[in-house]
Amino acid sequence: QVQLVESGGGLVQAGGSLRLSCVASENILRVNRMGWYRQAPGKQRELVATITSGGITNYADSVKGRFTISSDNAENTAALQMNSLKPDDTGVYYCNAVKTTWGIQYDYWGQGTQVTVSS
Repeated sequence: QVQLVESGGGLVQAGGSLRLSCVASENILRVNRMGWYRQAPGKQRELVATITSGGITNYADSVKGRFTISSDNAENTAALQMNSLKPDDTGVYYCNAVKTTWGIQYDYWGQGTQVTVSS
């Protein structure tokens, strides 16, 4: 029943690293794009990083040079390596997968994993 499974969140000190992982279930194979979004309390969900099935990446300006997204199309997985973490990186991180079928775009979301960065 779970479409996206996330792991890797936790509490880390500023300057530390975390690696988030996301696995898409078998019923959403052949996704066109996977990515990570985050949401801080009282704020809208924002894009962190995305990667297409062709390997094209996109990053929010605030994480460029610190975060790296990767994917394995055969396994329908996406990982987010987060280095040099800052307190402003704190939030709930959500995995996202996009699949287009018959010209219709479908969005899939994980339940979110909490990332807390202490100063």
